Amino acid sequence: MAILKYEQIADWIRVRITEGELRPGALVPSQRELCERWGVSRATAIKAMDVLRLDGLIDRERQGQGFRVVDTPLARPAGHRAAGSSRLAGGHPFRRVGRPGEEEPPPHVARELRLEPGERALRRDRLVVLEDDTPLTYVSAWFPPDVAAACPRLAQSGPLAEGTTHYVTRQTGRPPARGVDLASVRLATAAEAEHLERSLPLAVAVDLHTAYDGAGQPLVCEERVTPGELWERSDEYPMGGDR
Repeated sequence: MAILKYEQIADWIRVRITEGELRPGALVPSQRELCERWGVSRATAIKAMDVLRLDGLIDRERQGQGFRVVDTPLARPAGHRAAGSSRLAGGHPFRRVGRPGEEEPPPHVARELRLEPGERALRRDRLVVLEDDTPLTYVSAWFPPDVAAACPRLAQSGPLAEGTTHYVTRQTGRPPARGVDLASVRLATAAEAEHLERSLPLAVAVDLHTAYDGAGQPLVCEERVTPGELWERSDEYPMGGDR
């Protein structure tokens, strides 16, 4: 499927942000610069900016002159990531926890990633926080060996401004085609309660999200753990008439 011009422009800016050429607070190219560089209309340049803004990567300057790279990227909830959904939809600030590293995932994650017993995956943890910086959700993202090998920046501690979905797609050429979400409840582990700054026993809601490529191969499995009183899910959908 052909990539539309505004998507190409947005991806070009994403790469510049991820590679550090455009750092937090930096001005992104103006609409006029984009029109001249890409030979597009102002409407196309505006649409590219809208894509990046909805992804939480840029924000309008206070003076209203252009856009800057945001200081704090947003993290989307695990799951419910339909095509075309933005990171601003349910997105929250986050901070990385520890350093990424290879380890054997828990059995339920290994099953989702189709790993053999004893096989390791790359783990990246983050703590999603509320506006007052109190913990909301503890998330562990697990990447199978083939994805981790093709995406070296996943092993670095810093956040990926463009988001792991865009980065993995760009590096592997394998966009997510299908997502599977599983919601459950259980008691938190001691480590989870510590990260969430709560005491045990602690009831938590768990969202397990696995993304697959077009060939049905897993790209990532994310486990999101949220204290029960903070967990909320709201869905809106069409309903058919009487049959």
